[in-house]
Amino acid sequence: MAKPTWRLHPDRALPTDPLQREIAREIYASSAELPIISMHGHIDVGAIDRNDAFGDPAELLIIPDHYLVRMLVSQGLRTEDLGVRPLDPAAGYETDHRAVWRRFAENWKLFRGTPTRYWMEHELVEVFGITEEPSAASADAIYDQLSATLARPEFRIRELFNRFNIEVLSTTDAPDSDLSEHAALAADGWGARVIPTFRPDGIFYPDRAGWRASIRSLATRNGTDITDYRSFLAAVQERRFAFVAAGALATDHGHLSADTTPLSASDAERIFAEALQCPVDAAKGAAFAANMLFESARMSVEDGLVMQLHPGVQRDHSDEIAQTFGPDHGFDIPRAIDYTRGIHPLLNAFGLDPRFRIILFTIDETVYSRELAPLAGAYPSVRLGAPWWFLDSPGGMARFRELVTETAGFYNTSGFVDDTRAFTSIPARHDLSRRIDAGYLAKLVAEHRLSFDEATETAIDLAYTLPLLAYKRRDAGETASTPAQTPQQERAAR
Repeated sequence: MAKPTWRLHPDRALPTDPLQREIAREIYASSAELPIISMHGHIDVGAIDRNDAFGDPAELLIIPDHYLVRMLVSQGLRTEDLGVRPLDPAAGYETDHRAVWRRFAENWKLFRGTPTRYWMEHELVEVFGITEEPSAASADAIYDQLSATLARPEFRIRELFNRFNIEVLSTTDAPDSDLSEHAALAADGWGARVIPTFRPDGIFYPDRAGWRASIRSLATRNGTDITDYRSFLAAVQERRFAFVAAGALATDHGHLSADTTPLSASDAERIFAEALQCPVDAAKGAAFAANMLFESARMSVEDGLVMQLHPGVQRDHSDEIAQTFGPDHGFDIPRAIDYTRGIHPLLNAFGLDPRFRIILFTIDETVYSRELAPLAGAYPSVRLGAPWWFLDSPGGMARFRELVTETAGFYNTSGFVDDTRAFTSIPARHDLSRRIDAGYLAKLVAEHRLSFDEATETAIDLAYTLPLLAYKRRDAGETASTPAQTPQQERAAR
């Protein structure tokens, strides 16, 4: 007997209550086909510039996905057996990518109930046309079908970019990036579609390995000397202006805490001078990083870049994994965050300035209703970022809406931000967000707290309009009360 074709249920992730599900279907239909606004991601801009092919299925879907790898490692598989290359070239690791794919397919059941399962199902069925669930028995056939599909020209990254209906995609770029690939894309007519984001973490923590090398690289990129704290600040500001010229709308800060306490100029100079000579301790590194968040806000007032702050992750929790494979290989663990006290110095100085905007993310959901929603519900400069990282899941998204809406409303949030390194998962992530929001809005309609027309308009705003407005660069002279045009109105005006 033939096995039934694998299909995705059209009502997946919608409410189970029959009345709410019927309403949610209609709300979801209003946002499902909207363009994707992907304002925070880690896609390689060079791959877009070159219009790369994606390689084989393991290279695309398994090896670079730290969500997926960490689950398999948690069940006893070794990182190197999943095709992840160690830092030591002499160390052994699995180079047979078909074998890597088989290990994933054999362990498909481990992903039941996880967002990784949702995203992977969407990619395999909707993007690549796979009709059989991964398993030990189907692994080779799926691998062969995916390999053949990925070799086709319509599955190169720019063609998929258009197929996915991505209107804007923001990359994440180090301060010393020459931005040449963004310039090439701009010359090719893609400048408004693929934009850089300034990510200065590597130069803000002087206690971290490689900090002095990063400072030298920043100086080389600017063609100036960085000899003291004052020249360092000038170099950071200069690079920010270069990013603005390249189309950047935002900065991105992944700090350990939300502390934004400024240092006196003399204290900042003392730590900076010491760090240029020898490593400083973690306490001095944290103090300097907090000071640089404050300075970043000051610079944002001047150049209009929107700040993004997502603290609270202890990265590379396993020393062995970090030493063997390098950073960001699945051992990043959340920590509790004190947002109210941490961000007070920054908001006390800039929170009411109409030229300033900051988007706050967290993976400590205990602060949603206690701290973040009240902050966004008071300060005109603050927007709440979407559920992030470990919370980028059906349950995390639903809890986010329940916890923040009554205090902050919908319009003090950023809309959905996907934070992905896996290009083909972008439509899956946005689809899930639109479904969860449709379900929440359907509940409000069923309870007669919103009209259906209001819910539909809100769904469209959450999926499309709010990300554009949240990341709209604040130019000099613009105020929070300046009437905002919708993108459709702006296009019509042009």
